[in-house]
Amino acid sequence: MDTVAKYLLTALICIVALGQFVQVITRYVLQVPVMGLEETMLYPTLWLYILGSVNASRENTHIRANVLEIFIKTDRGHTILAIIGEIISLIVGLWLLSWAWDYTRYAWRVWRESPTLYIPTFYSDIAILIGLGLMMAYTAWHLWRHIVSLRTGEPA
Repeated sequence: MDTVAKYLLTALICIVALGQFVQVITRYVLQVPVMGLEETMLYPTLWLYILGSVNASRENTHIRANVLEIFIKTDRGHTILAIIGEIISLIVGLWLLSWAWDYTRYAWRVWRESPTLYIPTFYSDIAILIGLGLMMAYTAWHLWRHIVSLRTGEPA
């Protein structure tokens, strides 16, 4: 999974950077904007953001502001704090996932298209549902690892 994520995210960031480069050169240097380029850049940009969040969830490297870790001195206390944090993340994430599911059903029913190129926006809308689903799976996995760590006393 590491190599797939690495190459996919690298490809997406290169596509986004190339698209922005073409946009700047054609619009500001050549004074000839490419019609529809912004619409097509929506897809790789949104997937890059969402899959980047999934990758941070997979690696468990999201930014955290755990002030309580300063006051907790034991490893067991840190593990319990991590479990509480993962449970809260799972509750909020599952709530957002239910909203994403409703939005995806709406996007499927309405089947909107982009204004210039008439590309279905569903393919970018579905990224939210897939991304949140994967993030919740990784959150549940990290929660399980913390619970096992608490029971065995070994680090997660």
